[in-house]
Amino acid sequence: MTVLRYVTIDCSDSKRLAAFWAAVLGWAVVYDEADGALVADSAGGYPQLYLQPVPEPKAGKNRAHVDLEADDLEHEIERLCALGATVISRSSPPGGAEAAVMGDPEGNEFCVAESGGR
Repeated sequence: MTVLRYVTIDCSDSKRLAAFWAAVLGWAVVYDEADGALVADSAGGYPQLYLQPVPEPKAGKNRAHVDLEADDLEHEIERLCALGATVISRSSPPGGAEAAVMGDPEGNEFCVAESGGR
């Protein structure tokens, strides 16, 4: 059996990005050292989010990203922006849920969509 243990995001400042993602997800920073930081749900389990410092800056679009779901999309977008995220684009596909592509404080893209749009 294979288990998805971590989702890893490259970054320049793992401490700053770990604080952002912990606030976004309501999780805790459970590891924070020079080699990276780990954000995990206090209830345990997987996956966890690992922020890995790398020397090069982000270039281009992410090849993978995190998708979030929210009951109140507008409120969640406001909350995420207050934490340091930016709105990159918005979409409302026919028959689908409204969603936003956002960037974390280092520009890594992630999505947030209203609940029920699967």
